[in-house]
Amino acid sequence: MSSDLIKQLEEYSDTVLRKTKDYLPFLSRLCLVATFMEDGVRMWYQWKEQSNYINHHWGCGAFLANMFVIYNLFGQLIPSFLVLARRYVKASVGILFGVVFIQTVGYGILFDVRFLLRNVALLGGLVMLLAESMGEAKTMFAGVPTLGENRPQNYMQLAGRVLICLMFLTLVGEMTFNNVFTEVVRAVELIVGLPLMICVCIGYKTKLASCCLVFWLFFLNIYLNPFWMYSSSRAMHDFVKYDFFQTLSVIGGLLYVVHNGPGGVSLDEHKKNW
Repeated sequence: MSSDLIKQLEEYSDTVLRKTKDYLPFLSRLCLVATFMEDGVRMWYQWKEQSNYINHHWGCGAFLANMFVIYNLFGQLIPSFLVLARRYVKASVGILFGVVFIQTVGYGILFDVRFLLRNVALLGGLVMLLAESMGEAKTMFAGVPTLGENRPQNYMQLAGRVLICLMFLTLVGEMTFNNVFTEVVRAVELIVGLPLMICVCIGYKTKLASCCLVFWLFFLNIYLNPFWMYSSSRAMHDFVKYDFFQTLSVIGGLLYVVHNGPGGVSLDEHKKNW
C-alpha cells in the first residue's frame, strides 16, 4: 500500500515538474538569491544604522564603515540580478561568497554559533548556482576519463544539498515556547521535515521529497514568519523577516533539486546501476 502511494506521489511530482519546467529554474534562482536582495535593500534603508554599528564595533572610522555598507549594497544587488539574468554567474557567485565572508567577520558572527551556521549554510545555495552554471563539468583530471559521478559538478550538488539541510536544521532548531501553538507547529515541522530532508541529503527519492518540502515549507513560512504583521520599528520585524528570507533560500535550493535532480553522488543515481 505504501509503495503504491509513493509511486502515485512520484507520478504527481513528475507531472508538476513537466508543467513548471519552463519557469522553475528562474523561480529557484529567485528564491536562492532572495535573502541577498533583501539584505542589499536593507543596506540602503538602514545605511546610517549599519555604518554607525560597524564604526562603533570596529572603530574603523566613518569612511571604512561606509565602504562596508556600499560593498554590501552593490555587492548583493548587482550579482543577484546578474544571476537571475544568467549572466556572469560564476563571477557573481564569487562576489556573493565575498559578501558572506565580509559579513561573517564584520558583524562578529564568528562568535555566534547559530548565525555562523546559517551563514555557512547559505553558501549551499551559492554552490548550487555555481554547479548549475557549470553545466556539463569537465573531468577532474585533464586527459583522464572519469565516470559521471566523479564530475566536480556532482560533488558541488552534494555539498549544496548538505548545506541546505544544515540551514533547515538551524531554522527549526530554536524554540522559545513564547507561544505554545506556534512551538507545536515548529515541532511538527521538524518531525515531518527532518526525514524528508535526510532523503534530500542522501539523494533518495530526491525529487519527491523536495516537492513535498517545497509545499510544506512554503505554507509554514507564511504562518511562522509573517514579518509584514510587525511594525518596521520593532526589532521582531527584522528577526522574523530574516527567518522568512532564509527559509526562501531553503525552498530555492529544493526547487533546484526538483528541476536538476540530486546529481551523480546520490542513492537515486546509484540505483540506476543496480
